[in-house]
Amino acid sequence: MQRKHATGAVAEATRVVRVMPDPAYAELWDSIVVNPSVKERLLRGTALNLRLRADLPFETTALHGLILMHGPPGTGKTTLARGLAHQLARFTSSGQARLIEIDPHGLMSAEHGESQKAVTQLLTEHVPRLGDDGMATVVLLDEVESMAIARSEASLAANPADVHRATDAVLAALDSNTADYANLVFVATSNFVSALDEAFLSRADVHIHVPAPDKSGIVKILKHALESMSAAYPGLGDLACNGGIERVAERLVGADGRRVRKTIMEAMAGRQETVLDPGSTTVDDLLAAADRVMEDGGIERRDAGY
Repeated sequence: MQRKHATGAVAEATRVVRVMPDPAYAELWDSIVVNPSVKERLLRGTALNLRLRADLPFETTALHGLILMHGPPGTGKTTLARGLAHQLARFTSSGQARLIEIDPHGLMSAEHGESQKAVTQLLTEHVPRLGDDGMATVVLLDEVESMAIARSEASLAANPADVHRATDAVLAALDSNTADYANLVFVATSNFVSALDEAFLSRADVHIHVPAPDKSGIVKILKHALESMSAAYPGLGDLACNGGIERVAERLVGADGRRVRKTIMEAMAGRQETVLDPGSTTVDDLLAAADRVMEDGGIERRDAGY
């Protein structure tokens, strides 16, 4: 019965297994507006990690095949990780790479010892089996704090014994896979890096912080979103070129990228005319929506010096 539970949890936790390049993932990388250095570190760091681990022993490199992206929710970490495999394909000799996406939340169980069993089965059996053909494989562990929580901070009310065992299983799997499966690289995302276990953090070969966008980043996000929508609603193409977008961005400083994009829909919902014709949305609509979004989200505007 216990084996059946662990096997079911592993199957449910495996969201995606796809070989890249894949047209469905082609636009993800460019859709996220961040400092170019973030994407460069992620892509180059992953490609080099795979190369060095294939050519050199662990004793020389000390590389565990773990990339950690951390920062506030809504900044594009998961989307970048999903787009990474598509971008990585051009760095491989075969021109292909695989994406395996895992939802760690599905592995956690209230039953004694089940979380550890599920994590061990997933990371030492299931994932290596999916990637045993040698193809460069990105394994996305989204919101990894759910399975690698800081053991020193584990609450007595949260069954710390199982928390410890699950984190121990993650660490043991990383140690095992780095030697046996050099083609696997784990890309973990976290909204709360302070909640991660110190031993897990020490195993991360690259730490990449993905911050909330500044004003210039918000301008780019708004313009990109409006231009993308203009195929359906041509008037939004002109709106994307309107200088008033700068004022909208100024009001949205402090919001994450996801909330910035949703401000456009909030603007369209502000008047009956824009509901009937989204392409008639104006800068004034966006300004009013930005105020509502910031107020409703309880976001304090940072002093941007403007």
